[in-house]
Amino acid sequence: MAQWTSAVGAAQLARLLTSQQDRPAGPGTRRPPAYRALADGIRLLVLEGRVPVAARLPAERELALALSVSRTTVAAAYEALRGEGFLESRRGAGSWTAVPAGNPVPARGLEPLPPEALGSMIDLGCAALPAPEPWLTRAVQGALEELPPYAHTHGDYPAGLPALRAMIADRYTARGIATMPEQIMVTTGAMGAIDAICHLFGGRGERIAVESPSYANILQLMREAGARLVPVAMAEGLSGWDLDRWRQVLREAAPRIAYVVADFHNPTGALAGEDQRRGLVDAARSAGTVLVADETMSELWLDEDVEMPRPVCAFDPAGSTVITVGSASKAFWAGMRIGWVRAAPDVIRSLVAARAYADLGTPVLEQLAVNWLFGTGGWEQAVELRRVQARQNRDELVSAVRRELPDWEFEVPGGGLTLWVRTGGLSGSRLAEAGERVGVRVPSGPRFGVDGAFEGFVRLPFTVGGAVADEAATRLASAARIVETGGTSGAETPRTFVA
Repeated sequence: MAQWTSAVGAAQLARLLTSQQDRPAGPGTRRPPAYRALADGIRLLVLEGRVPVAARLPAERELALALSVSRTTVAAAYEALRGEGFLESRRGAGSWTAVPAGNPVPARGLEPLPPEALGSMIDLGCAALPAPEPWLTRAVQGALEELPPYAHTHGDYPAGLPALRAMIADRYTARGIATMPEQIMVTTGAMGAIDAICHLFGGRGERIAVESPSYANILQLMREAGARLVPVAMAEGLSGWDLDRWRQVLREAAPRIAYVVADFHNPTGALAGEDQRRGLVDAARSAGTVLVADETMSELWLDEDVEMPRPVCAFDPAGSTVITVGSASKAFWAGMRIGWVRAAPDVIRSLVAARAYADLGTPVLEQLAVNWLFGTGGWEQAVELRRVQARQNRDELVSAVRRELPDWEFEVPGGGLTLWVRTGGLSGSRLAEAGERVGVRVPSGPRFGVDGAFEGFVRLPFTVGGAVADEAATRLASAARIVETGGTSGAETPRTFVA
C-alpha cells in the first residue's frame, strides 16, 4: 500500500523549483551538476514545508518535460534524495517525500521555536513580542475577580461574553462606526475568526483573492480549506494596494472572498490610504465579493507622524460587503488568544450557528481579561508599551541589518511588526536553510506568496533589539556568505546566546 497522502503535480513542482534563483555565480564559483541542483531544490521545498512530507512526486518523465531537462537528470536527483532520506519509493506506487530519521517534521506555518531551543537559536520566524507587564498580570487578576458569576453557568458562549461584545461594539462606535453588540462575535484569535469566515463563505474550490505577498499562516489556512488562491500584487514599496490590479481580479476572477491587511500589512508593513480603502470596498461591492479586512495591526503605529486612515468598514455603512477581523494577539500578547469579527447581524448569526460544529466558544477567563483591559484603560497603556518596545527593536534591527548586509534593500514601515527585505539576489529559501545552521531562524519570502513567488525576500520581525539584533544580523550575514559561495559544509556552530 502506498504511503503518500497527497500529490504534487509536475507543473506545480516546476513552478516552485524555478522560483529558487540565486545570484549569478562569481568567478571561481563552481555550479553543482544539474541533478544535484534539482535534488537540493526539492530538499529545500520539503524542509520549508512548501512541499509536504508524504507527498507523491511526479513521475520522472513528467517532471523532466515540465523542467525541460533530461529524464536521466530527474532520475539521478530522485536517487540522491532517496540516499539522503528525503524520498521513498515503491514499484507501482511511485515516489513520495520523507524526512530522514531523527529530523523534525517541517512546519508549514510559522510556529515559534520551543523554549529549549532559544539558547542557541535566535528566532526571527514568529512576529510576536513578550507580554507587556504588569498589564497581563493585572488583567488576569481582574478577570479572576469577575469570574464567580460565570462559574455558575455552563460556560459556553458561542457568540462571546455579552459584556465583551458590548465593549468591542462601543469601541467601534467611538471610532465613528456605529456598531451594535449583535454585530460582534468573539473568536479564538484572528486565525479562528478567519477560519470561521472561510468555512462560511469559501467552500472547497472557491476562489479567494489575497494580497501578494500575504500573511503565511492565513495562506496555509486557506489552502488547507481547499480554496483556490488568486494573488493580487501589492504596489511598490509601502504604497499599499494596486487598485487597478484589484479591480481587474475582482471583475475577471469573481472571487467569493478577498482577504486584505490594510493596516501595516504583514509582511510588507504598508499602510493603505483612505482613497485605496474606499476604492477597494466599491470594487468588491460591484463584484459581489466579501471583503475580509484584517485589522490586527491597526493600533501598532510606531512613528508620531503616522496619520491612521478610517477603518475599511467605515466605507461600507450598510455592512453588506466588509467583514472586519480584530485581535488582542498582536497589539497585546500572542498568548492572549482573543479575536473578534465585526459584520452584519445576519452574518454573525450564521457564524455563531456554524460554531456549534467547531469549538463552541472562546475561553471565558481570557475574555474577561480583555474586557478588564478595555474597561479600565489598561489596554491603551499596554499598547503604548508595545509601541515603545517595537519602535526601539525596529530601529536597532534596521541599523544592524544595514551595517552587516548593506546590499539588502527595504523600506522602513511606520508601524506593524515586520520588515520585508530584498536579499540582494540571494535565494530566501537557501538563506533560511543556512540560517538554521548558523543559529538564526528566518522565514523565506515564498512562505508569503503563492506558487513560489518572492524567492528573493525574507521577513524580519521587530522581536529582537540591542545586542540580540546585532547578533541576529551577524548570523544572517554568515548565512548569506554560505549561500553566495554555494557552501554545503563548514558552517559555524551557533554559540549559546543570552540576551
